[in-house]
Amino acid sequence: MVTVEARFSRTPDGVVWTRGGPAYRFFTRYLSAFERVRVVARVADVPSPEEGATRVDGDAVQVWPVPWYVGPRQYLARRSAVVRAVRAAAGPGDAVVLRVPSPIGALLARERERTGRPYAVEVVGDPYDVFAPGVVDHPARPFLRWRETARLRRQCRNAVAAAYVTERYLQARYPARAGAVTAAYSSIDLPPEAYLPRPRRADRVPEVPTLVSVGTLEQLYKGVDVLVAALARLAATGLALRLVHLGDGRCRPQIESLAARWGVADRVTLTGTLPAGDAVWRQLDAADLFVMPSRTEGLPKALIEAMARGLPAVGSAVGGIPELLAPEDLVPPDDVTALADAIRRLVTDPARMTAASARNLARAADFAETALAPRRDAFYRAVRAATRDIVPGHDRAAAPR
Repeated sequence: MVTVEARFSRTPDGVVWTRGGPAYRFFTRYLSAFERVRVVARVADVPSPEEGATRVDGDAVQVWPVPWYVGPRQYLARRSAVVRAVRAAAGPGDAVVLRVPSPIGALLARERERTGRPYAVEVVGDPYDVFAPGVVDHPARPFLRWRETARLRRQCRNAVAAAYVTERYLQARYPARAGAVTAAYSSIDLPPEAYLPRPRRADRVPEVPTLVSVGTLEQLYKGVDVLVAALARLAATGLALRLVHLGDGRCRPQIESLAARWGVADRVTLTGTLPAGDAVWRQLDAADLFVMPSRTEGLPKALIEAMARGLPAVGSAVGGIPELLAPEDLVPPDDVTALADAIRRLVTDPARMTAASARNLARAADFAETALAPRRDAFYRAVRAATRDIVPGHDRAAAPR
């Protein structure tokens, strides 16, 4: 059983869909050690799937629906129903993997701890950075930062096994307990066709270089506002650039307003959320430089995907980004001047762009399925063994409708 913070939709025929989130292929990775996978996530009933949606459930993969909510207000209003659904999702003998940090995962961790049943964690983010100043604008931000950080540390200490998407960063802040099974592997799911066969070669400076960024606009932790400010600063110095951002959310009007205020609205294109795969790759292939000015990250899948397309990249020195990019391609978060200077250095130097493309494509190869699958599979087998050693097997009924 796997908890995720994705939000899915379900059509009247009972099929569950996602647009941009983890889909069926992602969850089949757990079948290397288990006969069935039950995905616990928020689900909304819809009359038909969105354009470009991908199926989540399928052979041996079931979705256990949690009542749909967005944000703390809706969560509080539906908390009782959410708690009931989460508690009913896992039986005594189920192997439970919590992808954390996660409110749904926290509910189930508390229930497993209360009943003395084991669980494992896959640590995919850092609440300490998510609730840092400038990332979330909320009066309770300091308290939430303390609470969520303490909660994740407790979960890692209590888990029988802990996997991390970073190689060092998250392990240092959220250590596993002594004797627990540990692993390091990215959650990325890139098929072989996601990789270019060879690096890009930049023979000249593009007339109007295109920057591309990817990430949610639900909050500003991806730093898109900083990127728009850097674009405006470069435009004021005479360097013509354009920006294409892939992603959507409630902060989109704010980004559009900032672009208009700084005089670069005609240089900024917000595509909204695109289906994974070809639609994203086309945008990456059409760009000259990938930019990730995040205020917080785990190990960003969007950056690895861009590197697999041979894109030179600039990123902020937060989370796992320094594990991916060379030091000369890193900038401090929230530093408009440093970001603008780093962008200028790359896009105006074809030799530097060519070297960065080769370096990034080689690093992205470390996240190919052939490299990650053996580590993931070994971890899942260890989780199964740990669960079997503590609690006898137990099957669950079908998911509620």
